[in-house]
Amino acid sequence: MTKPRIGIVGGGPGGLTLARILHVHGIDAVVFERGARATERPQGGSLDMHEESGQFAIACCGVTDEFKRIARYEDQETRVYDKHGKLRFLEDDVTGRERPEVDRGHLRQMLLDSLPVGMVQWKRELSRADLGSDGAPTLAFKDGSSERFDLVVGADGAWSKVRPLLSEAKPIYSGVTFVEMGIDDVDRSYPELAKLVGRGLMFALGDSQAIIGHRDANAHIGIYAAVRVEEGWHLEEGMDMASGAAIRQRLVERFSGWSKELLKLIRRCDDRMTPRKLYALPIGHRWEHREGVTLLGDSAHLMSPFGGDGANLAMWDAADLALAIARNHDWKSAVREYEVAMWARAEPAASSASGALEDVFSENGLEHMVGHMEERLGGVDTRP
Repeated sequence: MTKPRIGIVGGGPGGLTLARILHVHGIDAVVFERGARATERPQGGSLDMHEESGQFAIACCGVTDEFKRIARYEDQETRVYDKHGKLRFLEDDVTGRERPEVDRGHLRQMLLDSLPVGMVQWKRELSRADLGSDGAPTLAFKDGSSERFDLVVGADGAWSKVRPLLSEAKPIYSGVTFVEMGIDDVDRSYPELAKLVGRGLMFALGDSQAIIGHRDANAHIGIYAAVRVEEGWHLEEGMDMASGAAIRQRLVERFSGWSKELLKLIRRCDDRMTPRKLYALPIGHRWEHREGVTLLGDSAHLMSPFGGDGANLAMWDAADLALAIARNHDWKSAVREYEVAMWARAEPAASSASGALEDVFSENGLEHMVGHMEERLGGVDTRP
């Protein structure tokens, strides 16, 4: 069977990983990205790359050496505080740990640099995806153009415009909203806050809420104030999301009674604040196989970030799909086999992520988190 003409919608880690591995195996594909350039919008904070998934995909891309140059093996610590600032869990020995951190923007740029010029088409925002009478998919873009492919892969995230070709499922609000914030040049400006967060990931839990911090590259700390609220919470409370001062004040009020040191993570952040409502697709989301179209990553199995597997799973999906197509003379059968394997691993991950979200934002969220961390380490004494 001839090699398929492949259109990939979405230039995130999953879509770019798929494009790169297909390119390594001599299979042409084109990636459609709505942005005008790689740096048009913030890419988010750090990702921890798991050995069996994200790092496996990176190896399949043939860019492991490049990854090691941008990965931060020193930033794998974990800290858990109660709302009064008492350190309840500390994992600061990262010797031999194999889940290095990497900034999402750096990872994306590494993958972009590995692709030939023109493989990613910028400013190509998808308007809709259709299937012709012969079953072949066509992508229609907002610039008025359209293109026809043998195989279309939806790697366009939570609100995928490719997914409706396969499934009527829509993301469901989890009941938790993050307000994303950050502090630049933290080592020089606020060394006490740099020490509080540490060299990795920090959780502070209480009152079914959380303040989460993570160390990023270039002395930046990403911060999330996480609250259980209605979906339109910031609108209902009249929060002006354009006013950093107003948002800070409202969040400090919501976290009343918390440690002054922890609240400094909110008070000292800059004015770039973004509410991020957490959504998830139904656990075990599947669809009836249809030739010519499939999904990967959040388009297929959007889940809570408390599973910690979003980007890793997307890249693993991409590697499996690309390798299946490259190694199977019948690419249509390869896509079907990929979907079965992807569903099998996504369902338990989504179930675990959903359970973790409920645990963390319950009345006993702190104890759940500490217990989970201690269990992960196999009973090692982690008392500070």
